[in-house]
Amino acid sequence: MAPLCSKVWHVIATLFAISVSASLVAAAETESFSNPAVEARLITAENGVGPDAASISAGLHLQLGEDWKTYWRSPGEVGLPPTIDWTGSENIAETDFLWPAPERFTAFGIENFGYHDEVVFPIRITLENPGAPARLEARVNLLTCSTVCVPQDFDLSLDLPRASGIDTDSATLISAFAARVPDEGGQSGIGIEAAHLDAERLALTITVRSDRPFEAPDIFPELGEGTAFGKPDIRLAQGGRLMWARLPVLAATPDLPDLRVTVTDTGRAATLQPAYAEVAPDPPFRIAASVPGLAELAWIAGIAFLGGLILNVMPCVLPVLSIKLSSAMKSGDQSPARIRAGFAVSAFGVLAFMWVLAAATLAARGLGLSVGWGLQFQNPVFLAVMIVVLVIFAANLFGLFEITLPSSWQTRMARAGGGQGYGGDFATGAFAAILATPCSAPFLGTAVAFALAGRAVDIAVIFTALGLGLAVPYLVVAAFPRLVERLPKPGRWMVVLKIVLGLALAATALWLFWVLAGVAGPDAAAWTGAFSLGGAALLALPRLSGRLRLSGAALSSVAAIVLAGYLSEANTPAASGATDWAGFDRAAIARHVSTGQTVFVDITADWCLTCKANKALVLDRDPVAARLREPGVIAMQADWTRPNETISRYLESFGRYGIPFNAVYGPGAPEGIVLPELLSSDAVLEALEQAGAGQVAAAR
Repeated sequence: MAPLCSKVWHVIATLFAISVSASLVAAAETESFSNPAVEARLITAENGVGPDAASISAGLHLQLGEDWKTYWRSPGEVGLPPTIDWTGSENIAETDFLWPAPERFTAFGIENFGYHDEVVFPIRITLENPGAPARLEARVNLLTCSTVCVPQDFDLSLDLPRASGIDTDSATLISAFAARVPDEGGQSGIGIEAAHLDAERLALTITVRSDRPFEAPDIFPELGEGTAFGKPDIRLAQGGRLMWARLPVLAATPDLPDLRVTVTDTGRAATLQPAYAEVAPDPPFRIAASVPGLAELAWIAGIAFLGGLILNVMPCVLPVLSIKLSSAMKSGDQSPARIRAGFAVSAFGVLAFMWVLAAATLAARGLGLSVGWGLQFQNPVFLAVMIVVLVIFAANLFGLFEITLPSSWQTRMARAGGGQGYGGDFATGAFAAILATPCSAPFLGTAVAFALAGRAVDIAVIFTALGLGLAVPYLVVAAFPRLVERLPKPGRWMVVLKIVLGLALAATALWLFWVLAGVAGPDAAAWTGAFSLGGAALLALPRLSGRLRLSGAALSSVAAIVLAGYLSEANTPAASGATDWAGFDRAAIARHVSTGQTVFVDITADWCLTCKANKALVLDRDPVAARLREPGVIAMQADWTRPNETISRYLESFGRYGIPFNAVYGPGAPEGIVLPELLSSDAVLEALEQAGAGQVAAAR
């Protein structure tokens, strides 16, 4: 078979030649198939088969209704390409179906490639007996989509007798769309320098060079059926002659064919088959769609401050409040100056953790990793560390042991800190911030999304404002240390309070144990829990010396942390509750909506306490639970307890980097209605009603 560009330009040259010498004989075309979505006909440039003619220039001509589209040979995440079955045709040896360069469509948050308004697919038909009459029997299958998708299945037939007439209109139309078929880079001046697919198949990176500056480039890679790519990050350099593109891989099959890449620009396109490079090409620079000004940054920082402040009263921060109260109790007999300094250091601990989180975010983003709020709770080692600390803290509050440092250490800390060091105050603030991150609050999602999608300075400012909001209780006491004097005087009630606080921390440890079981599996969780309790038990043995107890507890804690990572295994928790949840399938959203159904999407995780509150208070209660069980409503749930790139990319498509996340799709809301972090029954029911309205009747 001849190279693609040779076929295309041969078609164009032939059509141009025959159009110049066209006669006025009536055109040869089929009767059209028509409905509100599409009008289709089979056309040929020739009115018949000329003497000794070995081929015919034909085309499938589609005129699509308003807002309707059809698909390219690689349709994207969803869709089907047009196909033609020529069974029943006469005097046909071979057909070559050509594909004009596609356009990119976004529907239901999904990338699709195809055509709208009008398209002609040029078809080069080789005759079995040159010069003999031919009959075309085309069984056409294609998919047309608007707010719903309608499969089209119809027959087109055309008799071509011996004749030499040419139809100028058809020849010109076929020629125009044949000129849009991508070449192999020669005429378009487009070539690929490098292409790299990472080992985890998370992203494809490509650099393209052009002999003239790109104007509005786009890129469409193909890696076989079952492989889908997200929206590309395209950057230009060197006066627009170099294009760097990175595309997230949303789905991939185990065995991938050779890579084929189509690059389009204004009035030109090329389809190329590059070899893979060993190293991903570096991006030239980032082109910011919009650089936020100081006023906008200040506004978002204010929202972040409110989000951090609200975190202090969220249900997930009970352990945090316990630690704050415990800190205040211990400072009751101290001087106002010491109280002020201690609480100020605790506030600094909150900010320090936020700055560490911001730095880690920048580093992860620089490495191309997914970033988001609370993602450290997907790490089994981090969870094990938190479990060990909480178990020891709880055991200490229960009075099982008292950790005393060697006298030489106490003397040094007293000299350095004026009587007491500030390490505990700092740790209290940092630990409080750590335990607050599994939660999401009103305003928090907006602020974090702005930061993670912005510049380094945006991340620094937003996370600082968030930390200041979370540190407000400490800052208030630091500003007014006399508030501590209003606490009750020490007495027996403190013993009861310590037990209550210990129970709160123990409950938090049990919750994290449950989270670890979902993230790393039951074996890892069981061994981590056993060694954590073992460490606390060693500390509680009075017969052992202090050094032996500390050494044994340290070894047991290290074993708990190491085993959590070493024994980690895949474990997908099953959805439960009053609602029958379907598994999350991003591509299936469009299919369900195209048939007039409503889809409710819930992104949750075991470590997200706000998600659990939404589930218990709204999603698993009537009237919402009853509405989600109704016919025509698909309740779809994704579990983000463990890292999942598909879920991360889905959230990023909405500019969100944390959970809870809920969205409702339907004929009345094909792009989705995003709900607030804290759900209410009224908000969910209103979104379901709005999404289910406006259904478009299927074309017939």
